[in-house]
Amino acid sequence: MRIRTRLSAAAAAVAALVAVLGTAPAATADGQGRLTSTFQWSSTGPLIAPQPDATHPVVSVKDPSVVRYKGRWHVFATTADTSGGWSLVQTSFDDWSKAGAAHQTPLDTTAIGKGYRAAPQAFYFAPQKTWYLVYQTGLPSYSTTKNIDDPTSWSAPKNFQDSMPQVIKDNIGNGYWVDFWTVCDEEKCYLFSSDDNGHLYRSETTVKDFPNGFGNTKIVLQDSKFSLFEASNVYKIKGTADQYLLLVEAIGSDGRRYFRSWTAHGLDGRWTPLADTEANPFARSSNVTFADGTAWSKDISHGEMVRDGIDQTMEIDPCRLQFLYQGLDPAASGAYSQLPYRLGLLTQTNSNC
Repeated sequence: MRIRTRLSAAAAAVAALVAVLGTAPAATADGQGRLTSTFQWSSTGPLIAPQPDATHPVVSVKDPSVVRYKGRWHVFATTADTSGGWSLVQTSFDDWSKAGAAHQTPLDTTAIGKGYRAAPQAFYFAPQKTWYLVYQTGLPSYSTTKNIDDPTSWSAPKNFQDSMPQVIKDNIGNGYWVDFWTVCDEEKCYLFSSDDNGHLYRSETTVKDFPNGFGNTKIVLQDSKFSLFEASNVYKIKGTADQYLLLVEAIGSDGRRYFRSWTAHGLDGRWTPLADTEANPFARSSNVTFADGTAWSKDISHGEMVRDGIDQTMEIDPCRLQFLYQGLDPAASGAYSQLPYRLGLLTQTNSNC
């Protein structure tokens, strides 16, 4: 009876709190409860622009990946040149205020080589004490190094998969197999990808076999073509045992790009919508406040969260969400490869923490 009385008192206290706040308090037993269900952001202006030279007449810098290691930011990105050729660059700096002036190393001058390379993702694979750079060459490819501080040290490309899995061939239509994303739990590593035709795919291998053995490719999410377009990101939420956040880029009814979001229990779990509509997006120009009051970009496009660590678990802190993204002058037009993309940084302004 005494225990029941105490429980009743506790329930009454919660009810009183709900009456005041208008809703039950968010679960805070782990980090997932600290994610908001609606998001508000502030944005810097463009921080990183292309650095053309005599042999690299680049006009855009886009698709960023970012890690913080030993007091420095390391940013990897795609560039497009005046002929429509795609390649990769690497830059590093100790503070975002220095990002624009930091030297960018074209990675086609390394063993990564020339030819189509795009959409990088960088992480440290702790079991091998090795850095990986994942990117697309038409296939899911990767290079490795032991020293992320040396852009010239990346190895020649190898492939996770040497051909398109049948399930993708059956569903890709007129799309493209793009934007490969790697994330691991304690037992398995997963390779996510998109087809520009409304499908999100997942392949898997074991941590022990990584980077080999990717298979069992399946569709894990599908929607209309522009509602589930490309640029998927998957992150473990810090402070949880198995909570993950998924972001996918969509193209809105106004033709502008933005991000939708989902959460799941486990990397092989079912994705549940979080902020996934144009009216309630994860990140769209409509829920972003820009530094000088003017939206330098109306597209919040292909980017990456600032992670809490560097390793293959891709962990983020829900209390300090930041997102490095590609944007461009709203008046820009022309061929996609010639659009003047630049990189800016979002910071969440309505954290539950």
